[in-house]
Amino acid sequence: MGIQLKTLGFWQAVLAEFLGTTMLVFLGISAAIGNGNSSYPDQEVKVALAFGLAFATLVQSLGHISGAHLNPAVTLAVLVSCQISVCRALWYVSAQMLGAVLGSAIVLGVRPEAVESLDLNKVISPGQAFGMELLLTLQLVLCFLATTDKRRSDVAGSAPFGIGLSVTLAHLAGISYTGCGINPARSFGPALVSMDFENHWVFWAGPVTGGIMATVLYDFLLSPRGLDLTGRLKTLCHGVEALAVETEPLVEDTTISYLEKALNTIKRPFSVSLSCYTTYLSFSLVYST
Repeated sequence: MGIQLKTLGFWQAVLAEFLGTTMLVFLGISAAIGNGNSSYPDQEVKVALAFGLAFATLVQSLGHISGAHLNPAVTLAVLVSCQISVCRALWYVSAQMLGAVLGSAIVLGVRPEAVESLDLNKVISPGQAFGMELLLTLQLVLCFLATTDKRRSDVAGSAPFGIGLSVTLAHLAGISYTGCGINPARSFGPALVSMDFENHWVFWAGPVTGGIMATVLYDFLLSPRGLDLTGRLKTLCHGVEALAVETEPLVEDTTISYLEKALNTIKRPFSVSLSCYTTYLSFSLVYST
């Protein structure tokens, strides 16, 4: 786990998550608060397109560096899928949270009176809002896992565009009910800046639960990965299949490495002893004849 922290690629990926989430929150919230001169500053279609296009653009720009999760729910889902290490996931989520706060702070500097945290529609309860956030995030993470699945050769078109459409769809469906969080970092930034955490748990519990459910459905039921328990543990500890590929070897002081060394140590003396015994037996047979 410590080896990852010593690589340049790891920190480039963390920085990409920070910058990407900053831009996502800035662009999305800027569209959401609208223009004071507009008669309809909060048009749902405009906000949905802004978040969707921003996400697609950032995935296209940063996907090769960090995977462009830009969302703690996506990062936790990829972690449960055993595609990144625990260490990488923790740093990604931290970077995303800081980026969301910075993005919200930038908007606050431009329009101080307009930055507000997400709130629920008065016609639904927190429990119903939780269910809405869960389902919206489930479809997003399901799309993310499917379009970024390296085992597939049938993916046509642009993967970032497909993921962006999924974000747009979620906003079109849910913005009237919950404001469409589907991203704990995006919800946390404005809440911290405005110091308004009413019903904030909904925007954490819903997306995280939905993301994990999507991973279980896709990676364990619909399209199981071929990793055994050892492979999954390796990934969680060392990031064998991290999206930003590491060039350094894994730490060798593992049980598997010790077993391999032990087997190699045993094989050599055994082969030498077998050769000596075969030679001795041959000479004995020749001498006896």
